[in-house]
Amino acid sequence: MSPAHRTHPGVWALAVTAFAIGVAEFIVVGILPAVADDLDVPLARAGRLVGFYALALALGTPIVVLALARLPRKPLLLALVAVFLIGNLLSALSASYELLLTGRILTALAHGSFFAIGSTVAARLAPEGRAGSAIAAMFAGLTLAMVIGVPLGSLVGNALGWRLPFFAVAALAALAWLATAQWVPTLPTPAAGPAGAQLASLTRVPILAMMSITVLGFGASFAAFTFIMPILTKITGFSTQTASLLLVVFGVATLVGNLAGGRWASSLGWTLALRRMLAGLLVVLLALAVALPWQWAMVPLLLAWGLLAFGLSPGCQAGMLETAQHWIPRAVDFASALNISAFNLGIALGQTLGSGLVAREQLAMTPWAGAALALLAQAPLWWLARRHAHRAGEIARPPAG
Repeated sequence: MSPAHRTHPGVWALAVTAFAIGVAEFIVVGILPAVADDLDVPLARAGRLVGFYALALALGTPIVVLALARLPRKPLLLALVAVFLIGNLLSALSASYELLLTGRILTALAHGSFFAIGSTVAARLAPEGRAGSAIAAMFAGLTLAMVIGVPLGSLVGNALGWRLPFFAVAALAALAWLATAQWVPTLPTPAAGPAGAQLASLTRVPILAMMSITVLGFGASFAAFTFIMPILTKITGFSTQTASLLLVVFGVATLVGNLAGGRWASSLGWTLALRRMLAGLLVVLLALAVALPWQWAMVPLLLAWGLLAFGLSPGCQAGMLETAQHWIPRAVDFASALNISAFNLGIALGQTLGSGLVAREQLAMTPWAGAALALLAQAPLWWLARRHAHRAGEIARPPAG
């Protein structure tokens, strides 16, 4: 492999942390009944461990990144991994629901800030024109957690106690800290504008447009995916065991899609890559809505769905970094944090739409809601692509006189 295409070892160190983070984020879903029983809380209250995690991540990430904007990147990443480790140890040792929730919120704050700053570091470690692939390699750790870490953690947690997966994640975090210390180089601290100037990025239309692409595009899958198990069992007619196996298949597709999406963003440019993937996702969700009763159709559709749904991630993040570099060059890390929030706001939007339909006993309509979001995402993408093209033309145009 030529040096121009070789992935920097620092990116793989970031991917190790991303894997640990992915397990920590999703593991609660698989061990929720065990947590509720052990801590003697209702299942609905235990479920807030998932909702509060996403909320803390979405709201806290931009604030934390803004507060830490002037700190050197490598020591900051090491500190965030250490906070993540402490949060998981606190969760594992919790004797009460309140203490477990505190540990989860601490973990969420470290999670969002790590991805916001880590993706900018991954892009800086990539060869020219390969930022999308580097970000995809980092995000591959997150998607790999869905394929391996979460099913294994759920199995172990339900068999040997729900605390054990949190201890395991803390051990992974320690390994990630060592890998970061060894392989991530010391980088110059990027110039950061005053806090007020960075907050002003929230008023820049290109930044808001990129956030809306992420919210709508990534959220498009979660109206149906939130309820994928009842869809597969109650509508398509698979057994619970077969449906669980199909989720592993979906997880493998998300891993492949994440890596492929990074390559497409690098080779085609993120605007064209996102346009094609959103169009493909729209077609797949429409086909899914029509084919729900047919088992033979669901397997290939699940593969295509996972490929496209998570193939969007690198392109969305690369798009935000490029947009920020053009319009708010002194607030790139803050813009990256905003986009990490946008991913989670998209999940919340998809879940809300899906929940509303399910409450009205319209489970089969959830893919249609996702298709509508995928279609809507094309509008801000079209506008932003035109703005980038216009700005590139201005830069290339020789000065008059």
